[in-house]
Amino acid sequence: MQDREQFDQLVLPHLRAAFNLARWLLRSREDAEDVTQEALLRAFRFFPGFHGTDARAWLLQIVRNTCYTWMEKNRSMGSAVEFDESLHLSPLPGPEAQALAGSNREQLTKALEQLSPRAREVIVLRELEGCSYKEIASITAIPIGTVMSTLARARERLQQLLTRPDPKEAVHDV
Repeated sequence: MQDREQFDQLVLPHLRAAFNLARWLLRSREDAEDVTQEALLRAFRFFPGFHGTDARAWLLQIVRNTCYTWMEKNRSMGSAVEFDESLHLSPLPGPEAQALAGSNREQLTKALEQLSPRAREVIVLRELEGCSYKEIASITAIPIGTVMSTLARARERLQQLLTRPDPKEAVHDV
């Protein structure tokens, strides 16, 4: 029973971060729910062997690995499922603020979707989940230098995607 109480104290506070990572990697709310549940079951099963100090990084690594295993079994990494930001991001108050924020969120979501899976996961872990470079390296099992360079390239690519003019919105003088 002590393991259950420790698991609840150390791991469950990071459930939202686990779901967010799965949501961004899988791009489907339903799949993310299933994979997060499966990852939590794995984490609980292996919790007696957890002797680290960072339960969040440990759980996110399990979620990440579970996501990639699920993707290998169920679809190719390149297949795209439409991401519905209204399910993932909370709205701002006021209709004008919501319209503006919705447009910005939609642009950001589309830009994130264009990143490679590795770049997207590193951005999500750093910018949305607030993980340190060391935690990201641990979660993704890539060297910290690779984390930093991937993050730099992902940020640069996001900036390019977000600042280039949208051809649909271009106004032509007659």
